[in-house]
Amino acid sequence: MKVLIINGSPRVGGNTSIALEEMVKTFHEDSIETEVVQIGNQAVRGCIACGSCAKKGKCVFDDVVNELAPKFEEADGLVIASPVYYASANATLIACLDRLFYSTHFDKTMKVGASVVVARRGGCSATFDELNKYFTICGMPVASSQYWNSAHGREKGEAEKDEEGLQTMRVLAGNMAFLMKSIALGKEKYGLPPKEEHAWTHFIR
Repeated sequence: MKVLIINGSPRVGGNTSIALEEMVKTFHEDSIETEVVQIGNQAVRGCIACGSCAKKGKCVFDDVVNELAPKFEEADGLVIASPVYYASANATLIACLDRLFYSTHFDKTMKVGASVVVARRGGCSATFDELNKYFTICGMPVASSQYWNSAHGREKGEAEKDEEGLQTMRVLAGNMAFLMKSIALGKEKYGLPPKEEHAWTHFIR
């Protein structure tokens, strides 16, 4: 099994990386392969709603988003992580996720998702909720931990002192591994839930 991890922090080796490394260690103990891609230090522009992805099967902007798409399709789980900026995720990560989720048309049902947020002090729960919405709009179960999936630290390396935060990351990875394995067994025995044709509506009809 495989988990794709998207690090939305611009700081290489920073506190977000420390939290994710704790998850990676636990995944490896569970014999789950991981790949970490750091996108917070890359130039990623936002979606322009051009609709080209519907025809081409990929985003019109050929950058890291199109590189992530096949990795996401192959993965059994997705972790998205961000430092907190003004009680929100890094704008680069949001631009990436908007385009990644919209431009990819493969079925994401029952891929397991988890979000991780890191802050000096506040804004974690708002950012946590923001990131989880990518999973819940497309049939992805959300992995939880013993607490909201957050760690704390301001200066580089301070998250290593957050014992509860690091424990939360280990529990999260363990729970996510269990979910992925359980879903794989369920798919083998029962298959995926039946799908209805999507009833697309809006508020003026």
